[in-house]
Amino acid sequence: MSGENDVELVSVTKRYGSALAVDAIDVRIRGGQYCCLLGPSGCGKSSTLRMIAGHESISDGDILIGNRRINEDPPAKRGTAMMFQSYALFPHLDTVENVAFSLKMQGARKDERRSRAMEMLELVSMTDYADRKPDQLSGGQQQRVALARALMTRPSVLLLDEPLSALDPFLRGRMRAELRRIQRELGIIFIHVTHSQEEAMALADVAVVMKDGHIVQEGHPREIFNRPATAFVARFMGGHNVLELDGRTVTLRSDAIRLSRDAGSGQRRATIREVEYQGPQVHLNLATERGEEMAAILPERTYFADPFAPGDAVGVIWTQEDVHQVRP
Repeated sequence: MSGENDVELVSVTKRYGSALAVDAIDVRIRGGQYCCLLGPSGCGKSSTLRMIAGHESISDGDILIGNRRINEDPPAKRGTAMMFQSYALFPHLDTVENVAFSLKMQGARKDERRSRAMEMLELVSMTDYADRKPDQLSGGQQQRVALARALMTRPSVLLLDEPLSALDPFLRGRMRAELRRIQRELGIIFIHVTHSQEEAMALADVAVVMKDGHIVQEGHPREIFNRPATAFVARFMGGHNVLELDGRTVTLRSDAIRLSRDAGSGQRRATIREVEYQGPQVHLNLATERGEEMAAILPERTYFADPFAPGDAVGVIWTQEDVHQVRP
């Protein structure tokens, strides 16, 4: 049985004709959790979100919110709200009217819907822009308005479809912090679709990694990053080398590698291919004598104390404690 505020998917499947987009997935999101669905394009994450919202029908299985099966419920009756990637604001309405629109459709009085809209605008720090039209707002401000509008109906679950993808990197960082603050303040489930590993690690209490319509791993982002279940998860999350070692497929974090000027030392001999400065760290691409591609991440100070250059021969060193076995 699901908890009172949980979202549970039981053998949920989505077919588009003969194409299988989501294949009998099972997942439970506990009340109050921030969940990120992530994976490459076409993995089924957006179809899953839209089935929870009621914007896509379910081919098989059940979706429960609390202990209520919502498969046939229309979107407005599910207790969910969805924030779309495009924001979809009405250009002819000002900010407060955009936020209050859902209550207007429900027949609420003007003073009631304006009061509620201003509460939501305060939550997203947009009260000073209440009278502006969408074309008078920046991308980040439009996103805050869209978020306030989605929260107007007091949903128990907020669904977010790649909400940060249209923002520049600086704004993405700020809005990640804002989304986390608002989710904690409201205490409701947020389910957030993204293809960004960085976004999921910054936001999620639980991350669900999908591939080809299946869930390949779920758990806290730190657990997934440190103990990927498969070679795919390790490559997708980034920061890992996938190697064949003693007849096993293993992963080795890039920041666990040390490099020696003595090319004969260590577990691999390699050549530096590229060096990329990234501020607090330096990323080095390596080619081993076995034809493998590897990456090493060194702290900036460590690297510049004795910098390497493309073409340098090196020994690649790691400890056995840093080796993690995975399924191919």
